[in-house]
Amino acid sequence: MHERPGCLGGLLRLALLTWIFDFLQERFGFGRGCSCTGIGCGCLLLLVFLMLVCRILLTTEWWRLAPVP
Repeated sequence: MHERPGCLGGLLRLALLTWIFDFLQERFGFGRGCSCTGIGCGCLLLLVFLMLVCRILLTTEWWRLAPVP
């Protein structure tokens, strides 16, 4: 049976995801590339980011501090 990670793991995952999102937005996101490619990549990155954030928020057990045994 797979146990859900605790709040420290969830916070670490959110911090890592934020860092990756910022890095990708600087390289490929809004305002980058020729005309509308920056807008397209920025929107795509935003949608993927929102899906991953929802997954992390819903699969983390926020009331447990201890790591998974």
